[in-house]
Amino acid sequence: MAAGRPTWAEVSLRSLRRNFRGVQEHVGKDVAVCAVIKANAYGHGTVRCAQALEQEGAEWLGVTGAEEGVVLRDAGVRARVLLMTGCWQGEEDEVVERGLTPVIWDLEHLERLEQAAGKRGKTVAVHIKIDTGMGRLGVSERCFTALLERVRAARHVTLEGLCSHLASSEALDSAEALEQARRFREAVAVARRAGFEPKLLHLANTAAVAARRDCWWNMVRPGLALFGYCLPLTGEKERAGPRLQVEPVLSWKTRVLALRDLPAGRRVGYGGTFLTQAQSRLAILPVGYADGLDRRLSDQGRVIVRGAYAPIVAQISMDLTFADVTRVPGVEVGDEVVLIGRSGALAIDAAEHARLARTITYDILCSLAARVSRRYLE
Repeated sequence: MAAGRPTWAEVSLRSLRRNFRGVQEHVGKDVAVCAVIKANAYGHGTVRCAQALEQEGAEWLGVTGAEEGVVLRDAGVRARVLLMTGCWQGEEDEVVERGLTPVIWDLEHLERLEQAAGKRGKTVAVHIKIDTGMGRLGVSERCFTALLERVRAARHVTLEGLCSHLASSEALDSAEALEQARRFREAVAVARRAGFEPKLLHLANTAAVAARRDCWWNMVRPGLALFGYCLPLTGEKERAGPRLQVEPVLSWKTRVLALRDLPAGRRVGYGGTFLTQAQSRLAILPVGYADGLDRRLSDQGRVIVRGAYAPIVAQISMDLTFADVTRVPGVEVGDEVVLIGRSGALAIDAAEHARLARTITYDILCSLAARVSRRYLE
């Protein structure tokens, strides 16, 4: 048994590489894949995942902002790094110096980058984000032409790409998604009529990669798919075309810390929300909501121990969780327990946690705490 608190995540870099290859094969060699690894690679670990993806041939990596991009450069990652929420005021010097590629949508962004690049005698490539209807980030249709004209006048900023983001790409019959796709096509046409020919055009996230070929253009931005999950698709087109095949990259495990044999009628845990109905054996696990185990899984979720499912009972606390192992023979202190992952024919994935906690798979993965050590498997 390894020293230290026995709660850890195993990250299969082999599965990550396989998922990347699967996405690339799905969209074809003429479509670039920007591997999105923001938010600590959705809880999987930014640097190790970036290195594995770069080794597998990823030429683009997508992160939130400059801070994440600098971490990659410091680790020796040389792939192009797209800053999907641009660069915050004061970061432009670092962006230019480190060769990062910001998304912009405002004249002020352009002016700061122009000044920073000019001081260094360099040129910075940018991607302009279009607000096609999500209403979050992006230049409006009304202001797009003015931004293009300012790019034309810039001496140290070049337009490399145009992009946008779909709000509901998993709903295949969504009128809103179709309208967003139409608006993006129009923005591309506006740029071309203005004399620009952006090298890269990208709109598709994981769900659109899986099922919206008309949104691929010549770059796609899968995130969740790289880590083994696709959102459930809805709508008439759900069964059309080849399926994107991916496999979960992360497993989450702990060990039995203690065992308690309790009689019928005993209340257990905070608030005494669980009442034993018969003589029961409960395993105490050294994992809790401070590790990212969603508290809403209390009396809802399950774990795998000794080749059997065991329900999570009582309230999940900050550092500890109860599992009812009454029906699992032979459980001992130190036994491995699977929170997310596979054991023989049994499996629990992050999507199951999300369904039971009434949240989304992204939330489950991104909530995995830093104190949960990551072990990388080649």
